Amino acid sequence: MTRSVSENVVAPMARGTEQRDTYLKGLIQTVKGGVPADLALPELRSRAEALLKEQTFPHTRQEDWRFTDLSPMLDIAFACADGPQGDTTDIEARRLPETAGAQVVVVNGQVSPELSQLGGLPQGAIVGSLRDLQNHPIWSEKLVQRLGQASGHHDVFTALNTVGFQDAVVVWLPPSGVMETPLQILYGAEAADTPVLAQPRCLVVAETSSALTLIEDYWGHASTAYFTNAVTEIWLEANAQITHSRLQREGSGTFHMAKTVVTQARDSQYIGTAVDFGARLSRHNWEIYQTGEQTTTKLYGLGAITASQRADTHSLVALSHPYGTVDQVHKAIVDDKAHSVFNGRMVVAQAAQETNASQLNRNLLLSDKARIDTKPQLEIVADNVKCAHGATVSQLQADEIFYLQSRGISAPQAQRLLIYAFAMEMLETIPVATLRSRLTKILAQWTGA
Repeated sequence: MTRSVSENVVAPMARGTEQRDTYLKGLIQTVKGGVPADLALPELRSRAEALLKEQTFPHTRQEDWRFTDLSPMLDIAFACADGPQGDTTDIEARRLPETAGAQVVVVNGQVSPELSQLGGLPQGAIVGSLRDLQNHPIWSEKLVQRLGQASGHHDVFTALNTVGFQDAVVVWLPPSGVMETPLQILYGAEAADTPVLAQPRCLVVAETSSALTLIEDYWGHASTAYFTNAVTEIWLEANAQITHSRLQREGSGTFHMAKTVVTQARDSQYIGTAVDFGARLSRHNWEIYQTGEQTTTKLYGLGAITASQRADTHSLVALSHPYGTVDQVHKAIVDDKAHSVFNGRMVVAQAAQETNASQLNRNLLLSDKARIDTKPQLEIVADNVKCAHGATVSQLQADEIFYLQSRGISAPQAQRLLIYAFAMEMLETIPVATLRSRLTKILAQWTGA
């Protein structure tokens, strides 16, 4: 299905520093041209634009982008995506029965009230489009102080999203509000004749002692160039709990840049699982800020890529108070000519005494031409902590394959079984049974099982 786009287009540029500066300026003008008049937010957007003007389009000479070359994007003329239209078959197929009555559909960065289903929300909870909630009292009382205010808002793609997002999903849970039904947010990408840029945005605020299971699902079939630039901000107040599953399975022509930033108050708990199967080039920046005592963070990640895909995961966990707990495990399966990058930082400040933190990155290399770059980091100033980190890169072990063959399993089946077992540890952290089952089937297809 073809889609129309706005006329604000970024001209393709060469790869020099000056050209990258020009390209970024063009992106800024493009996204500004797509901002709806009823969502101006002038102070927030002007501050983000000022940050952008001090930067350039990322290149491999920057430490954070050393392993991720964005030069292919400079050859593509992106335009702002229009809102949702057309066939909804893919959306219907991705709805989860466990989330009935708690589903938000976002297409090309804009919330579709017609496709969303929000009849099953608990009393007092607010879920909807920012464009529809600006006149709601909760906006001026609770939300305006949170949108775009989390740490980490200064990087290039987060600031670009703030300058030009066209809508946002807003989720607010009142104090002690427990949402028994998982909330599913479906982010769809519709292909167009012209390469398009969509900027999904999500703001989640969980007040004191509230609880939520959140599912974000990015999908699309575009084999032509498409640029998704997403930002999700999550705020947990004291004793709040959020279990968050994030799935990225966009089309083979997609450039997927995303930021998930989580701010945790004391006694709060955040459990996140990120699964990346799709996109031509994807990068997920996962930033956690523990701003209170006795805070718990659990991060799980799985990437399975092949062909010439690139998948980049950067994480930051910043601990600034005592008795914090962090457990992070990230796994990658890399085949053919694919390239996986993991850079995980844990920063333990002087005040964060009695911290217990662990970080592990495990990688499975299935091809001589595949590439893995991993860089786990611990930065510790406190002197009374228990912290550990590590990384492994391995291939399928011949003795393991031989053992399975001795039990009557063929060599190809044995290889698929080992890959499957390697990945399932991460998928089992997803609490929604139907989603877990669907991802298991995708994994089985990926391995050829």
